[in-house]
Amino acid sequence: MTDTAVIEIALHMMLVTAKVSAPILLTSLGIGLGISLFQSVTQIQEVTLTFVPKLAAVAVVIVISGHWMLNQIVGFTNELFAMIPHLIAS
Repeated sequence: MTDTAVIEIALHMMLVTAKVSAPILLTSLGIGLGISLFQSVTQIQEVTLTFVPKLAAVAVVIVISGHWMLNQIVGFTNELFAMIPHLIAS
């Protein structure tokens, strides 16, 4: 197993992680920004106001894109298992 193989696997892992977490993070960011704007306009300074809408939106995103997320993770895992004989041989 060479240094380049390890770096390649780590890079691919980080890309898959970024792709899988992006829908949840972007949804949470958008909801947080919207509620923050609402709070600044209405001058309501309640910290817990953002929790329930973010939780609901993230749950909806997981329901909608969970199948795709799982396929990405399983595909990456299958690629890793397929690489084992090649990595051991080198």
